[in-house]
Amino acid sequence: MTETSPVLHSDGPEYQHRTVLLDEAVDALNLEGERANGTYIDGTFGRGGHSRLILSRLGPQGRLIAFDKDPQAIATAETVNDPRFTIVHDSFATMSDALAARGVQQVDGVLLDLGISSPQVDDASRGFSFRQDGPLDMRMDTTRGMSAAEWLAIATEQQLEKVIRDYGEERFAFQIAKAIVARRAIEPISTTREFAAIVANAVKTREKGKDPATRTFQAVRIFINKELEDLEAGLIAAYSVLAPGARMSVISFHSLEDRMVKQFLASKAKVEQPDRRLPIRAVDLPQPLMKLIHKTKPSDEEVGANPRARSAVLRVAERLGDPA
Repeated sequence: MTETSPVLHSDGPEYQHRTVLLDEAVDALNLEGERANGTYIDGTFGRGGHSRLILSRLGPQGRLIAFDKDPQAIATAETVNDPRFTIVHDSFATMSDALAARGVQQVDGVLLDLGISSPQVDDASRGFSFRQDGPLDMRMDTTRGMSAAEWLAIATEQQLEKVIRDYGEERFAFQIAKAIVARRAIEPISTTREFAAIVANAVKTREKGKDPATRTFQAVRIFINKELEDLEAGLIAAYSVLAPGARMSVISFHSLEDRMVKQFLASKAKVEQPDRRLPIRAVDLPQPLMKLIHKTKPSDEEVGANPRARSAVLRVAERLGDPA
């Protein structure tokens, strides 16, 4: 999910958060003129960096509806005192139904900031990071679903291997899965340090500058939170509610996400052209549904100020069609 900016958004004395590609992602929504009084979606509120900037650019009739699964993010969002703002405690994958329930059929822009936020990573009690010891939870929404520790206790060796290989792109997935099953036969795996140590002992060679547990932690987190399933459903939902001329602005942080976003937008921007020998008028030729606007990465300056921004990619596309 999220974030970098020239401004630090604080969640208290312990955690500070920089919103990644803050200005670039919001600029891409093209909040100018009459569009400033439109309705917009922030699919991942996080700690509110993008939402606050969108609100600062909205007109008096504008509206912003934000989503987040994290109860801590919801608590932060509830402090936003602005009648134009609504927060929904759910995944952005549910936006079609959530909008329909609020009488909204189309929106003028959607921003999705994928992944996890710095406060989530830095809070040891959430279990996202191997750098601090804490309970092995990894749920973005701690009010529902199975924790990472609970899943590791019941998953088969084949399931473990598949998740670690597919979602973590880890070449030692087989060895790691085997080590997990062997360890849990002796005692439960309940903390992040225990889990990281098991992975480290199973990984034969290490990538320079990267902890051997990085890919496995990513894989388990993605699986536990159904991140790729939510992304697939969310992209479809976002496209379905975009008005003609509205834009989708999506920030991803790892290759699996970015590949899905790239392929989805490309599929809407391309059309199968019929055989040129067929007698079809130009006006009757199939037209693309979206126009690709641009792809952006953080500047060297931003990465220097916030190393977590280095893998971010922003992709922007605009829905085409007849406004009538």
